[in-house]
Amino acid sequence: MTETLDLLRRRRSVPPPLLEGEGPSRETLDGLLAIAARVPDHGKLAPWRFLVIEGEARHRIGAQLAAIHAADFPQADPARLDQERKRLAHAPVVVAVVSRAGPHVKIPEWEQVLSAGAVCMNLVVAANAAGYATSWLTEWFAYDRRVLDALGLGPSEKIAGFIHIGHPREIPSDRPRPDLAEIVTRL
Repeated sequence: MTETLDLLRRRRSVPPPLLEGEGPSRETLDGLLAIAARVPDHGKLAPWRFLVIEGEARHRIGAQLAAIHAADFPQADPARLDQERKRLAHAPVVVAVVSRAGPHVKIPEWEQVLSAGAVCMNLVVAANAAGYATSWLTEWFAYDRRVLDALGLGPSEKIAGFIHIGHPREIPSDRPRPDLAEIVTRL
């Protein structure tokens, strides 16, 4: 078994509240993003881009999330608003992968969306291989136009995922995985 296969076999998500410590340096993160970008990309469109959320930006955006949540749910208790405020503050670095998929004369939009998903998974695997733990999430705010506008996304851009990167305070037990007999059809 190769090191890569071993990593893929044992890799698991670590919830953001269990991530802490130092994040990757700028140089290391740039290397991880370069690896993430090495995905199938029919037509060389790069139908995705990265937003790196670190440092104070995690708290500033968290305050915006709490304010939006409070506007939508005026009865929200302080603990819930604090949870929204901390959404992006647990891990030292969060990378938003933005899908820029759109109509193209030759490249189906679905292929562009899949390419953005492949970017997310490459980033997860690369960060894990570099010794970090990750969690790939979207959550409600990935679909809220007010949040997307605040993050600077264009009208047709969408969040493919928020990749939280840090060191695990603890690694949760593995979850049950699909039984291959139930998901594989051989023709």
